[in-house]
Amino acid sequence: MSNPVHLILGATGGIGSALARRLAASGATLALAARGAERLEALASELGASAHVVDASDPSAVTALLDEARAEHGRIDGAANCVGSILLKPAHRTTDEEWRQTMATNLDSSFGLVRAASKAMFAKGDSGGGAIVLLSTAAASVGLPNHEAIAAAKAGVEGLMRSAAASYAPRGVRVNVVAPGLVRTDLSAPVLANAASEEASVAMHPLGRLGEPKDVAAAIAFLLDPANSWITGQVLGVDGGLAALRSRR
Repeated sequence: MSNPVHLILGATGGIGSALARRLAASGATLALAARGAERLEALASELGASAHVVDASDPSAVTALLDEARAEHGRIDGAANCVGSILLKPAHRTTDEEWRQTMATNLDSSFGLVRAASKAMFAKGDSGGGAIVLLSTAAASVGLPNHEAIAAAKAGVEGLMRSAAASYAPRGVRVNVVAPGLVRTDLSAPVLANAASEEASVAMHPLGRLGEPKDVAAAIAFLLDPANSWITGQVLGVDGGLAALRSRR
């Protein structure tokens, strides 16, 4: 397919912007969405993409976004949710508001994208189908201290993905998840604020380094690519071995 149309939620974050640049370099047409207008407009201008200001934690706003993007570009072939948050607290120290915000940012945004993007892909008629990629975390599948809220939200994302993949496979819509370890982004900067915490974080990953945004972007682009159209319902760990291995370091 020439010039596929891809939509990215959270396009101005570390992973989202790396993905946008990678897809643009491959010739894709992009619809970029984020909350902050200034950074979004700058990225969209750089890449020749359309810009859409949206609060992705509101599923109805995501539905309106998909309608707008499809009207502008004619179709949606792929959609990725790069919206996320990091809350490192045990359950007994997590407030009701922190819990609700973690769920809204991570799970509600994913549900909204699955619901709206699947409909947009159905609307392509005989040329229907497409790919939806959501972001989870290694903490959804391995017990890490102080990750209760984010692990619960991302485990929900993985459950959502599996059910949606089953529901929409007959319509040619693939749904997959990428589950990173700790990635160097603005979001993770507080976790890596001092040398000791960074050293401890690196030591948790058997490959001996933290992730870079390009590592995760490459995996998302792989799952969006129609060349990989026999992959659906999968969680692709891009985590330096964190969730599956025990390091000897």
